[in-house]
Order: sequence, then C-alpha cells, then structure tokens
Amino acid sequence: MTSKPRLFGTDGIRGVAGRYPLDRETVGRIGHALGIFLNNTAPSRPAQVVLGEDTRESSPWISRALAGGLRASGAEVDYAGVITTPGVAYLARQHGFAAGVMVSASHNPYRDNGIKVISHEGMKLAEALEVEIEAILSGVSPLDHKLLDTELKPDPQMLRDFVEFLVRLVTAGDDLTKYRVVVDCSHGAASRVIPEVMRRLEIETRVINAQPNGRNINLRCGSLHPEAMAAETKSWGADLGVAFDGDADRAIFATHGGRLTDGDHILYAAATHFDRRGALKGRAVVGTLMTNLGLEVALAHHGIALKRTAVGDKFVLEEMLRSGINLGGEPSGHIIFSDIAPAGDGIITLLQVLQLMAETGESLESLVRPLKQFPQIILNVPVTEKLPLDSIPSVAHAISMSREEFGDQGRVVVRYSGTEPLARVMVEAEDSGAVRRHAERIATAIASALGPK
Repeated sequence: MTSKPRLFGTDGIRGVAGRYPLDRETVGRIGHALGIFLNNTAPSRPAQVVLGEDTRESSPWISRALAGGLRASGAEVDYAGVITTPGVAYLARQHGFAAGVMVSASHNPYRDNGIKVISHEGMKLAEALEVEIEAILSGVSPLDHKLLDTELKPDPQMLRDFVEFLVRLVTAGDDLTKYRVVVDCSHGAASRVIPEVMRRLEIETRVINAQPNGRNINLRCGSLHPEAMAAETKSWGADLGVAFDGDADRAIFATHGGRLTDGDHILYAAATHFDRRGALKGRAVVGTLMTNLGLEVALAHHGIALKRTAVGDKFVLEEMLRSGINLGGEPSGHIIFSDIAPAGDGIITLLQVLQLMAETGESLESLVRPLKQFPQIILNVPVTEKLPLDSIPSVAHAISMSREEFGDQGRVVVRYSGTEPLARVMVEAEDSGAVRRHAERIATAIASALGPK
C-alpha cells in the first residue's frame, strides 16, 4: 500500500500559526528538509526557490523561518513578498525556479496559516514527493534560532511580471472596457494584484475588502462570504461581481442581478462555449466528488462527459493531464484552464469569464441559465480524530441507508477535510427535504462517534 503524507494535506501543510507544525522551529526544519530534497533533485545546484506570502500577520515570520531553513540547506531564496498563490506558481514555471513556496492558509481565518509547495512546472507536488520530503524532515535537526529570522526583501519586479502575464492573456479583439465589475479581494493577496490588472485593462472596477491589516483576511468577506459582493454588484449595476479567497486561487461570481454562481456554473459556461468552438479537448470536463449532479446532466445534453476525482484541485489537474482534458475544477471556485496555466487561478478565471461574455455577447446570467443544480447540502462536522468512517457501525449504517433510499437519483459523499479537523457530509437529490433529512442523520452519527465531548 502506498504511504500517504502525514503533514501535507490536500493543499499543503496547514494549521494554527505558532503551533506545531507551524511553530517557528518546525517551519525552519520544513524549509531545511525541502531545500535538501530540492538540492537532491534539481538539475542544477544550488536550488533556487521563489517564496511568496498572503496578508496574514503570521505570514512574514513564517516566510523568514522557511527562508532560513532553505538557506541552511544551501538553497537560494528569491522573495516575492505578498502575491497570490497562482502568482508564485507562474513565477516558478516562467523563471525556472526549482520550486515555489507560498505561505497561506487560503480561505481559512487569519489565525491559521500554511505552507504550499509548488513544483518547477507550476503544479502542486504529487503525494509521493510530499512523502519524500517528510522522510527527510524526520532526520533534520533544529536550526540556530538566528537563522529563523533571516532578512527578506521583496523583489517588486516579480509582482510586475505576474501582472504583465495576466494583462497579456486578454485577446486584443475582446473589448472588456465596456464592463463594470465588482471585485472582493477578501483582504488577501489579490489586494496587491487585481487593482493594477484592472487598471491596465481599463475595466471600470469597484474593489472592496482590499485593506488587509493582518487579521481581517477572509473575515465575513471573500469567496466563503460572497453575499456583500453580490449585493454590491446589484446595487451598483455592475455587469459582474467576483469574490476571491485569501490567496486568490478560487473565485465565486455574481450576475448583474446579484445571483451567486459557483465553480460548477463557470465550468458549464466555459465547457459549452469551448465545445462550440471545437476547443474543448476530449469533449470532457474534470470535476470532483462534490461536483453537482446537475452539471453532469447539463453537460450530457451537449454530449460532454464529466470525469470525477477526489476532492482537491491537485487531483483534478492530475486527471486532466492523464486524460488530455483542458478544463476542470471544483464547486468552490478552483477552475483550471490548463492551456493557460496548470493551476487554479481566480484572476485568470475572472478574465476568462469576461472574455466569454465578450465573445458571446451574453451576460453571465444567460450563459449559466441552462444549468439546473440539484438541491445539495454540505454539513461540516467537527471531529477529534479521523477514524475510517466505514469502521464506525453507526456512521456506516447511516450512510448505507441514505444511499439505498436514493439509489441512482441522488448522491451521498462523506469525507474528512484535508486541511481542517472536520468531516464533510454532502448529500444531493431532487427532493430538498430528503437531502436535509439524510445529511442531518449522517452528521449526527458522526458527531456522536467522533465529535468533541
């Protein structure tokens, strides 16, 4: 049986800043282990690493500790400062770095933070490589504390390079200046990127939640709380609204009328348009276990297949590469346009949606109208440990009962979060009352068996 990483989850190493594994000493050791791994595998030595961070108050000291560990291994560090995760991925890919490292906990609250390692190809690391890094980490000794507060000075050219890349993505023939857009930066890394991109593209933009103070990242705003963005979109009469998360690798949209649209809506609009142009490779889209059954049905009407993977954009990309598919994503707003970049990027998704509207002459509301999503509920259940769910009789029985009752007219997906101490219960079917009843029954069984006492 292939071993699984213990520290790395579905999106890097994540936890409460200041506590293991994100205490200063362990972060330094992680940097050192990563540097050893890269020096052993990089085509040239010393390995060069690009390092970026989001706007959390803990990000600067975590970056310094990581850089100290990397340098102790002989690796060299180029510091981009505050930038999006896709920005680090672009820099790693474009400038030939051995790897990129992003300090961010994405959509989590400010007390959390994380370490995302990105390959020189701009992709998240495969699990087998994460296991190798953890094996090296087990033999790494603590570093001198002075090394963990190494000086870092950001290179502003890195941010300029990423902005220039984004601006160049817009096709010359597409007039985007006619659109008005509301952008919610979630007080995160997009605050440093999107205002300049929209200014360069001459798109009238109302930017909200772009005053990071270290503690307000994702606080009642952004992709997890897009209601204010949707209301602003409607009241301002904007053509489109978008909300990013803390590191801007996901995006949730609002139509002109303030209707929220998730990643499934964007996949539907993009897939059908690409297919009409003959640009949808494999005539298929990659989603996950959480992708709404309604998307599968709607795509099938156009002769487009949906392939499902485990939850996590890294698994979506792996299937896209394996199957030769160029479009995939998750309901949470991670959308991958692999012909442009091998990573989900909220800003790229925004630009693609605007170009889609320009090319078709339709509003986002019109583009997504044919997608009828099945009623779906997702309940997050706090757990104290992550035992195999099928090993707990009461939980296994509740799940089995639900699946038997729904048959092929609904779906039940129960899994642990890869980044938080949560079990996620997803139930969808045409009957909304049955959806809630079954979801609550399963959630109650999990809480009784594994929840805090």
